Amino acid sequence: MELMNLSCEAFLEDLAGNAPAPGGGGAAALVGAAGAALGNMVGSLTVGKKKYAAVEADILILNRRAAALRKRLEGLVQADADAFTPLAAAYKLPKETPEQQAHKAAVLEAALEGACAVPLEIMSACCEGIALAAEYAEKGSVMAVSDAGCAALFCKAALQAAGLNVSINTRLMADNAHAAALNAQADAMLAEFVPQADQIYEKLTHSLRG
Repeated sequence: MELMNLSCEAFLEDLAGNAPAPGGGGAAALVGAAGAALGNMVGSLTVGKKKYAAVEADILILNRRAAALRKRLEGLVQADADAFTPLAAAYKLPKETPEQQAHKAAVLEAALEGACAVPLEIMSACCEGIALAAEYAEKGSVMAVSDAGCAALFCKAALQAAGLNVSINTRLMADNAHAAALNAQADAMLAEFVPQADQIYEKLTHSLRG
């Protein structure tokens, strides 16, 4: 069964089990999807209110983007699990002869590439989620502004978690230059968007307690 078709309870049961997937990458995508959904909720609570008529057009655009982002991240839950299948198969290849060793190395390198591609996409999606949360916090209903902050924090956690899933695969790559390039992509996203999420949290904490 597709992971996103499981109940919450069944998904968590699978996550807690001894199967390698779903794992941290899929969980990160799911947390990011929850962040996108929370942002969308802020927008849904804002649309139609006279007080926010001036920003309604902006909110409607944000809502469409958030809905698409949630679907994208939902798809990445399954994609992360699917990316592990060829990687697991590569580890099981024989390596008794030089030919087998060369074949295994090539297959493993390709599988590691795929295993990095999904968490990098999760990271990219979570960066968009943080950017959306910032706009929701600025323009959305003040009655739901804390949910915009939660959206930013969920996407931040998912961003960082997916980053760890990039690192655990790049460290096994034989092509060190390519591994460094993938790490640099991840690091750039972390450097830009983790502070943005922190700023949203700090600003909202100050305003809600002020």
